[in-house]
Amino acid sequence: MEKKKIAVGMSGGVDSSVTALLLQEQGYEVVGITMQMWDSAQSPAEDAKRVAEQLGIQHVVLDFRKEFRKEVVDRFIADYESGRTPNPCIVCNRKIKWAALLEQAKKMGIPQIATGHYAKVVQHPVSGRWTIETADALQKDQTYVLYQLTQEQLAATQMPLGSYDKSEVRKMAEKIDLQIASKPDSQDICFIPNGDYIGFIRSQTNQTYPEGDFVDLSGQVLGRHQGMIRYTVGQRKGLGIAFGKPMYVHHLDAEHNRVVLSENQDLFQSTLYADQLCCMAIDQFESGMRLQAKIRYSHQAAWCTITCLSDGRLQCVFDQPQRAITPGQSVVFYDGPYLAGGGVILSAE
Repeated sequence: MEKKKIAVGMSGGVDSSVTALLLQEQGYEVVGITMQMWDSAQSPAEDAKRVAEQLGIQHVVLDFRKEFRKEVVDRFIADYESGRTPNPCIVCNRKIKWAALLEQAKKMGIPQIATGHYAKVVQHPVSGRWTIETADALQKDQTYVLYQLTQEQLAATQMPLGSYDKSEVRKMAEKIDLQIASKPDSQDICFIPNGDYIGFIRSQTNQTYPEGDFVDLSGQVLGRHQGMIRYTVGQRKGLGIAFGKPMYVHHLDAEHNRVVLSENQDLFQSTLYADQLCCMAIDQFESGMRLQAKIRYSHQAAWCTITCLSDGRLQCVFDQPQRAITPGQSVVFYDGPYLAGGGVILSAE
């Protein structure tokens, strides 16, 4: 009997390598696909190629640098210039990783793809829609960055690592002596490996970002800031000026090039507004829905009530105020362990 084919997105890391191994052990004919998305000193293709050779599977490298630049990097820079704090991984997952991987797999006659994310692709027990369930290892759960995936993308996707924790995955890699078994996890944005996003933006735009006023919530000028792209909501360190008491970035006023500061207690807000909405486990958002929501990757999900506004925006009111709700980040909603959907945060109050 002919083996089922599956294409695995291989980054050269432990997770995607073990994903390929697990699917091979399940009887699939695995094809590894590595997407080159940014020029860097350490190309993921080299490690992925070595793993593919060790597993005895076909390996393909695709050049998506042009698409990545347009869809992810340019948008990342534009968001910072507009006073927002984006999450480029979310955009990359839908627009580049899944779209590109699925398109290439179909061209090769391969019906399914797989990734090394810690999450589970399932069908919701009530709606029947494809959705993502949180990983067994909650500390590694990656559902937050996957909420924009479409029903078509999910229907063709497997995520085998959702039932494992990282230590188990490393042991599997060590068991067959994969060369990348001890390779550290990537921590930073892939195209800014040193974490210096300010330097990166300036190098890409060749622009200087003008100084402006630090002001308090009443509009009183407190000092001068060094360019708005240097600041994000909730930030305390790096303000470059002493105020006599701890002060934090409350929000950014891009129109007037002002950074608004407050004390910590003023960072707690109950209401946010979001657009660019995506639904996953549910067909659509409805006013009165009770869901849990995360406002950043590491946030503890909190109960809230949804209201759909006439202009297409969504209002989310938390039972308890949440700290440092940040425009540009995503609010992601959960129906128990299932990913209901999400949107991009516009503002908070």
